Amino acid sequence: MTTSRVWLAVVCAIVAALVPATATADPGAQVAGEVGLGGRAAQIDVYSPAMGRVIENKVIKAAGAGAPTLYLLTGAGGGSDGISWWDNTGVRHFFADKFVNVVMPVGGAFTLYTDWISDDPGVGRVRWETYLTQELPGVIDRTLSTSGRNAIAGVSMSAASALDLAIQSGPRFSAVAAMSGCPWAADPLGIAMASAQAVRGGGNPGNMWGLPGGPVWQQHDVFANAGRLAGKTLFLSAATGVPGPADRGLPMPPVEAIAGTCTAAFAGRLGQLGIPATYLHRPTGSHTWGQFETDLYEAWPHLAAAIGA
Repeated sequence: MTTSRVWLAVVCAIVAALVPATATADPGAQVAGEVGLGGRAAQIDVYSPAMGRVIENKVIKAAGAGAPTLYLLTGAGGGSDGISWWDNTGVRHFFADKFVNVVMPVGGAFTLYTDWISDDPGVGRVRWETYLTQELPGVIDRTLSTSGRNAIAGVSMSAASALDLAIQSGPRFSAVAAMSGCPWAADPLGIAMASAQAVRGGGNPGNMWGLPGGPVWQQHDVFANAGRLAGKTLFLSAATGVPGPADRGLPMPPVEAIAGTCTAAFAGRLGQLGIPATYLHRPTGSHTWGQFETDLYEAWPHLAAAIGA
């Protein structure tokens, strides 16, 4: 065989090898399906390349194009358990006349909505930070013709996650609300509290952020990295755990009392750094959806002003 024929054979082999890979290339984050839920509400399913699966999102659409977006995260069960803003509050009615798209992802139970460094036998492939800060916003912006301005809010487990996601994603979110949660630090107490969430879901905390107190834990220490929240609109709220008039459902006084202590500490940290924040410490409230809903509506004017809603 001549030299030219050898090279021709090599080129043909390379092309043959590349064609199947091109044909099966990852299409990127995109809408995988949409179902109307009445009015301007819809379930928009989005394929996440990072996690290799489709994620369900409950969405309340704004009345027209050019509206900003509020990403609203739920508690420890991720909404897959039927416990969420969508299921347990009147957000659909509250935001019906607001010029904002409200996106409520379903899933992420006990994951802290972060990127885990390793796949886990208990919770699988977890890349929620990538999904929430890169994949989903891009799809929502294209699909709903948004303004590109975003806020994020979390409650209970996701309160600290909302702060962390705002820190990790730079300018993606210009406003953050953290309600009845426990912002964590990479100290023994913070490590124990964050790890407990992963363990509740059957996951190994070592697969989440690696060696306790190590570099990845330090990266997600919201106290140490609080300075990166400067310039954003911040709303923090928690209560004492004493049942009050806003409560609905089963009161959980110890949980809210802990959240109140954690939130007060983080508010103090922001104060030390000279970072403005609205901090609401309620004299009553016991970690119920009635309390969470009341605090969200209290937070909304602050978020709206920041994103132009």
